[in-house]
Amino acid sequence: MAHDEVSGTDTSASDSSAVETTRGASTGTVVIASDVANPGEPPHRQRVTDTDPRAAKRAARSVYTLFYLSIAGSVFAVAAYMAFPIEDGDPTALRLNNLFLGIGIALSLFGIGLGAVHWGKALMHDKEGIDERHPVRGTDATVARAVEIFDEADRESGFGRRTLIRNSLIGALVAFPLPGLVLFRGFGPQDQNPPELLSHTMWKKGARLTLDPSGIPVKASDVTIGSVFHIIPEGLNERHDKLEQKAKAAVLLMRLNPDDLNISPEREGWSYDGIVAYSKICTHVGCPVALYEQQTHHLLCPCHQSTFDVVNECEVIFGPAKRALPQLPIEVDSDGYLVAQSDFHEPVGPSFWERS
Repeated sequence: MAHDEVSGTDTSASDSSAVETTRGASTGTVVIASDVANPGEPPHRQRVTDTDPRAAKRAARSVYTLFYLSIAGSVFAVAAYMAFPIEDGDPTALRLNNLFLGIGIALSLFGIGLGAVHWGKALMHDKEGIDERHPVRGTDATVARAVEIFDEADRESGFGRRTLIRNSLIGALVAFPLPGLVLFRGFGPQDQNPPELLSHTMWKKGARLTLDPSGIPVKASDVTIGSVFHIIPEGLNERHDKLEQKAKAAVLLMRLNPDDLNISPEREGWSYDGIVAYSKICTHVGCPVALYEQQTHHLLCPCHQSTFDVVNECEVIFGPAKRALPQLPIEVDSDGYLVAQSDFHEPVGPSFWERS
């Protein structure tokens, strides 16, 4: 029982009745009010462009001007990228390239975005509508209604009627990707064909197999059965582009029992006393194939679990990869060191569209 601390009287009954009275009178506890009428939609407020044709024309000019500004920004970005090339060791050229390229791309995005927003707020149809929910069915009536909606949207947006806005928008969307295309092409070599570069590595006849990353040459006697070595070409560490070259030339070296290897006639002589070398670059998307199962003689790519069988010339036995790992032909020189007989006989890494 509740008591008043001042008077000492019992207040539970009066409080309970007060609460019940309050609850009965309060609308805050009502979940569904059955006596509230639908207020309907607020009155529609017309825009200035709806009542003044001159304001509509000014808005249209603003929209296509913004789209033209986007086109100019895209062209400016391409021109700036060419006018301020990034030179090695020149921080000023790098700053100017980033500055003007950023300004051009920003103008391109700004023009498309602001133009589209202004078009929608000032010129497109401005009347509220209600979409009633109904079962989605692909009936003839539904298809016919969809066509009507597209026609109605075209009329309300003015896309088919306002040719300057439409054409300037199309031009802005066409021009916008150009800076990206030029920029990404600039990441590749400028004086050589990228597919041709992907077809060749540092490996050549007589190039010694060396340990990654130390660069120490490997003798055939150092490779025991069941072992695996991560291999790079001799001289890789001295190159200025060693990362690019390593991404193509990295090799896994393993030794198996020669009787376990199934060697095709055209690859006779590519291995030495059970020692085989295969590209480390997965033929799926180029991840490093770095997991070797000693008992099953399987190579596993950790990215997407493509599995290659070393016994059968690294053919794919599981996963999304579609090609076997390229094999590096090897032999032993007069000093007992493992050397390459030649480069790979096929492009390494994932398949690309130029592959023959």
